Amino acid sequence: MLTRVCLTVALALPISVLAQVTPTANGPTENESPMSAPPMVSGQALPTSVESAENSNYLAGSVAFEAAYNDNLFPYYVTQAISGMSYSIRPRISFDQSISRFHQTWNYSPGFTIYQPIAARNEFDQNVSMILQYRLSEHATLSGGDSFLKSSNVFNQGDSQLGGSVSGSPSSSPADLLFPFINRLSNTANAQISYQYSANSMIGGGGTVGLFQYPNQTQSSGIYDSTSRGGSAFYNRRIMGTQSIGANYQYVEFLGNPAAGQVEMQLHTLMGFYSLTLEHRLSLSVSAGPQHSEYAQTSVPSVGSWRPSVMASIGWQGDRGSLVANYRQTATTGGGLIGSHESKNASASASWRMARTWTAGATATYSIYGSVANVSGQQGGHTVSGTASIDHPMGEHFVARLGYQRIHLSYGGTAAASTTPDSDREFVSISYQFKRPLGR
Repeated sequence: MLTRVCLTVALALPISVLAQVTPTANGPTENESPMSAPPMVSGQALPTSVESAENSNYLAGSVAFEAAYNDNLFPYYVTQAISGMSYSIRPRISFDQSISRFHQTWNYSPGFTIYQPIAARNEFDQNVSMILQYRLSEHATLSGGDSFLKSSNVFNQGDSQLGGSVSGSPSSSPADLLFPFINRLSNTANAQISYQYSANSMIGGGGTVGLFQYPNQTQSSGIYDSTSRGGSAFYNRRIMGTQSIGANYQYVEFLGNPAAGQVEMQLHTLMGFYSLTLEHRLSLSVSAGPQHSEYAQTSVPSVGSWRPSVMASIGWQGDRGSLVANYRQTATTGGGLIGSHESKNASASASWRMARTWTAGATATYSIYGSVANVSGQQGGHTVSGTASIDHPMGEHFVARLGYQRIHLSYGGTAAASTTPDSDREFVSISYQFKRPLGR
């Protein structure tokens, strides 16, 4: 009952305050720019370049042809690694349009991969995402997004799964263990409303839902499907123009169905935060606060605990390079894990233009999951993953890329991660890219 009350208050608070404030007497003055929700509460990824932060109204696309050598194509079936080649084609289309009060961004990237000498691993992937934003009034904005992924190879999803996309907000999804070659379906959706009721003050709130599924149970021994849902509410106060402080409340419920019986985890988190943004060049946010978790499993008494929740993120974009990084400490479950775990996740992405036609990039993630309520015997573990690459444009539309990727898993009691836990991959690709402005 307490959970339902807290969630109802979190979602209703922004709307009730909005109704009590007269728009004509509030909002930014002529000398003040409109506020935007900081990364801590917006749920969006930190921009990895000045261009990604500022560009809009375009149609872009690409087609990439890639050959790769994998040293471990069957990490869950055999005790000795089997290596082989893979050949893939991955088209991508992106659409960004901003008209009047409405801004929309769509991305679609399917992919097909052929493996040799093991044709049974051939796969067809789907990756779709969208972000919508609508200005309801001069001071109120409604936004939402959805992301869908179907894949059996985490390497084929590029930066989106190996650290290239770095979020500045707390996670509302189950833990993601990044098993390299497991059939997986995931979908997350969110909606948020924000209201600037004075020149320097903003409130908002929203909700989110998500699911993780592993259709092939033979591959996914020791991990299980899970879903999540939750809501949040925030207050943001701008100080000194480029800085802001505030507070954010988040409720998340995780549900799973392992063989041992249904599991449920509820999280209540209240965090104060500080955020700094300087002309799309530098963004910084720090937040901390108490977190209460309650974990329950069929035929097992529920376990509750308090712990601190901490998060920090930084994003910098220069003329020749960029760097984004995030650290998050929180309680979690799901995504393959059984039991209540404290997670510590660090991720970073960097790029540097060494010369006019040469750009180096690297991404990395490090995750530790320590058991808090060990009701299942699973001890948690850690994941290390990363990508290093060099890009070389060849003319106006073609780009060649050479890179290396690695994933290391260590999870006791999880068969899908304990047989051959390491996967290494070297790849080379050539892609055709285009970008066209809209309305010109």
